[in-house]
Amino acid sequence: MEKDIIKPIKRLSFRDEVYQTLKKSIINLELQPEERLNDKELAERFGISRTPVREALKRLEDEGLVESLPGSSTRVAPLKLEEAKNAFTVVAVLHALAARLACPLLKEMDLEELEFSNKALLLSIEKGDVIKAIEADTAFHNVFLDVAGNPEILFALERSIPKIQRLEISQFITQKGLYSVEQHNQIISACKNKECEIVVRLVEENWLSLGEILTQQTEPR
Repeated sequence: MEKDIIKPIKRLSFRDEVYQTLKKSIINLELQPEERLNDKELAERFGISRTPVREALKRLEDEGLVESLPGSSTRVAPLKLEEAKNAFTVVAVLHALAARLACPLLKEMDLEELEFSNKALLLSIEKGDVIKAIEADTAFHNVFLDVAGNPEILFALERSIPKIQRLEISQFITQKGLYSVEQHNQIISACKNKECEIVVRLVEENWLSLGEILTQQTEPR
């Protein structure tokens, strides 16, 4: 498994560093769905012992990104549409809740951050850079999460978001991305007018409409 993204680790937080590196690689599809993961090989490439690698793989398995197979083998979890559909429903409700909490508290700098992130999303879509597009979309919605200041929402989202992002990357649709930019513009306008109930509805619709389009596709591999 010759992957340039896996390099020796110099810091002491081996377990967390391995976990974050593997998680990012799985989400970005650098490690493909159903690709086998050998803890000995991974440890050699990271330049560490097998114990923190095994701990990281167990954590990723608990989050549904890695799965164990009979015979003590491990692989990246396959993409599952039904699982993604369920995740989109949960994520939409949680982000709507964050928007409800955040909307009355938004300041001018927060509105500017929403506009900046949405412009970055549009630019990334025009360039066909799916990773940057998803990062910009995440930054947009993170404004509400940050202002809401409820760590329980973040904790609940942590398990579902990676499954959605993997599906987004595997089935990136430019037309849907541009539609999302327009939805974001409507959200920003409602935020400026302090129309919080509209903001909540639009945020939830933004996630649900994305889920409907992506999960209508053929079951990905």
